[in-house]
Amino acid sequence: MKYVSFLYEKEQRFGVWLEEEEKVIDCFKYFKDKGKQISTLVDLIKNDMHDEMINLLEKNDQYSISINEITLLAPIPKVNKNVLCVGKNYRDHAIEMGSEKDIPSDPMIFTKAPTTISNPNEVLSFSQDVSEQLDYEGELAIVIGKDGKRISREDAMEHVFGYTIVNDITARDLQKKHGQFFIGKSLDQSCPMGPAILHRSAIEDPHQLNIVTAINNEVRQNGNTSDLIFDIPELISVLSKGMTLEAGDIIATGTPSGVGKGFKPPKFLRDGDKITISIEGIGSLQNEISIG
Repeated sequence: MKYVSFLYEKEQRFGVWLEEEEKVIDCFKYFKDKGKQISTLVDLIKNDMHDEMINLLEKNDQYSISINEITLLAPIPKVNKNVLCVGKNYRDHAIEMGSEKDIPSDPMIFTKAPTTISNPNEVLSFSQDVSEQLDYEGELAIVIGKDGKRISREDAMEHVFGYTIVNDITARDLQKKHGQFFIGKSLDQSCPMGPAILHRSAIEDPHQLNIVTAINNEVRQNGNTSDLIFDIPELISVLSKGMTLEAGDIIATGTPSGVGKGFKPPKFLRDGDKITISIEGIGSLQNEISIG
């Protein structure tokens, strides 16, 4: 099952995306009719309403909307805290960013500000005065389904709601200049997300997913999540040792090799570039870059 957030009649709503039928089931209206205070996808996740949504599909005609009548938003348009990210979590990417000495022995964690979140198909606007080295990073992202602290590897997958795609757009020059990741990773609109959250029950093994990033139809990244250095249970366990993970939190798991900086000469993003990141099962996240 795929969950989406969207605009319909100038109102932000959320629902289930039935791709083959080219429609969405308006869960927002369903809960409103039931008198339940569940107005966002995060509310649904926190209240563990997935099973009820399965039952809703049996009477979907009452709440269905044509996909042509909506505008897709990031599945979680407003995150409550920074997006958690993992650096150099693919061996070949760690090497392309330096050498084998850069392969981490423990997860390298950084974050992106909440204001980085942007939508599928949105034009992402950046200023050349701020950065001249914008780069792309296609990533599988975990959406946490229930709160937890000190979560064991064995219990970690029970805390996953589902999976989506993020593009961890990075200003490489700011990253180098400031000697840390946060500023270079946190430009406004630098974390497009979507197009949907695929519920965990729909993926047999999230560690066997192809991930491909293309710039203007040129494939730059072609990897598989089987190559993750630190797998999903490990990431959840490490992050939760001293920090509570909450329902709706986003964890971007890292990017395969093929980022712009890894080419010789580098292939940084240019004005008008069209980025498409595809992960099997989830779909494709598409955005255009505007640099002025």
